[in-house]
Amino acid sequence: MKVGFISLGCSKNLIDTEIAVGMFKEHKYIIENRPEEADIIVINTCGFIDDAKEEAINTILEMAEYKKRKCKYLIVMGCLVQRYYEELLKCLPEVDLFIKLEEYDKLWEKIDDLLKRDIVIKSKGKAKKIPMLDQIDYMNRVVTTGKDYAYLKIGEGCSNRCTYCAIPNIRGPFISRPKEEIIDEAKMLAKKGITEIIVIAQDTTKYGIDIYGEPKLVELLEELAHIKEIKWIRFLYSYPEGITQELIDLVAKNDKIANYFDIPIQHISNRVLKRMNRRTTKQEIEILIENIRKQIPDAVIRTSLIVGFPGETKDEFEELKEFVKKIHFDKLGAFMYSKEEGTPAARLPEQIHGNTKKSRYNQIMKIQQIISKQNLEKRIGKKCQVLIEDISFDGKYYVGRTMQDVPEIDGLVYIKNTSPKNMLHMYVMCEIEDVQGEYDVMAKFI
Repeated sequence: MKVGFISLGCSKNLIDTEIAVGMFKEHKYIIENRPEEADIIVINTCGFIDDAKEEAINTILEMAEYKKRKCKYLIVMGCLVQRYYEELLKCLPEVDLFIKLEEYDKLWEKIDDLLKRDIVIKSKGKAKKIPMLDQIDYMNRVVTTGKDYAYLKIGEGCSNRCTYCAIPNIRGPFISRPKEEIIDEAKMLAKKGITEIIVIAQDTTKYGIDIYGEPKLVELLEELAHIKEIKWIRFLYSYPEGITQELIDLVAKNDKIANYFDIPIQHISNRVLKRMNRRTTKQEIEILIENIRKQIPDAVIRTSLIVGFPGETKDEFEELKEFVKKIHFDKLGAFMYSKEEGTPAARLPEQIHGNTKKSRYNQIMKIQQIISKQNLEKRIGKKCQVLIEDISFDGKYYVGRTMQDVPEIDGLVYIKNTSPKNMLHMYVMCEIEDVQGEYDVMAKFI
């Protein structure tokens, strides 16, 4: 039988999908990229914010149409299922099997039961501990991100309890994976030809606290850097209060670790930060950024912001705009606040109107587009290493990324195809020649 997969949401969710792909492959099923040709369709959903939930439902309904043709079974898993299991059972009879996060330790058992006996056993009883990390097999996952990079999940869940976020309710508290298991997985990926490792968790700076009694991200990164085949390492989702001097020192001295800090600050007004239950102040954030840039002048700093949080005043939004202009973030993503049931922020008064949120989002992104182009223009004439991952349709350009660009999120480098040999999947030196739009650059081989 042929199995098709759709993975929605974040890169952490993608790893869960890759584990499921590996299970089907191990049991001799054929992986099919075209849903119209699949006998089984598996959808891994996101249930984080309204847009993600809407995308998930629309995708389920779209894939359900294939059951009128070739598809025999439609399986839905992931965060949306964990969060709305009972409602989905009632509203989506087209789905043959829903799998909650707490059932991932019995993932294949449930799928196998459906396929062999055509019976779906509904979940009953008290919720289990989420996730069952010790029973999830990461070693047989099938990397779906290409030949060059792979995500490496070092923990599950989150214990930060930001008032706007439903992740702790969906995925439980933060649980670290044992360091030995992570290193073994990284070595397995390296043997498969992966040369770039992207370390992820809901908050990577919390790694190790729950099982070792203290943060162990620095130690983990150091051990990953000893894997010979790995050329680039980056860590994402590092909350500002967890970025220590020791971590900054490691990034500064280790050539394998990207000079890239992904710091989701969410806002800069101290009153808003407090209502969000964030653990840093404006002053602490400013000191941290200043310290990083002083010690690592070419460091790339990325952040994410939430606009329209309940009670955000016009003055507080203006404060955020001025901060963005002042700091000149290299990369920035903004989100309109989404009122999520079950979160403390959903019960706060002074909910912001949707039109106001949209206007504030547009203002922030317009400012950042200008800043992004200015930052890129400063790179013209500079040399950089580029990982070539693709070639343009017309064959005129190679397409790649620098060490300062996260795949699927940041900008691209377009290099004139002047080489007589195939340069795909190679690390090459280039010189930036021009800026393409607000996020990409043009370059030449040197």
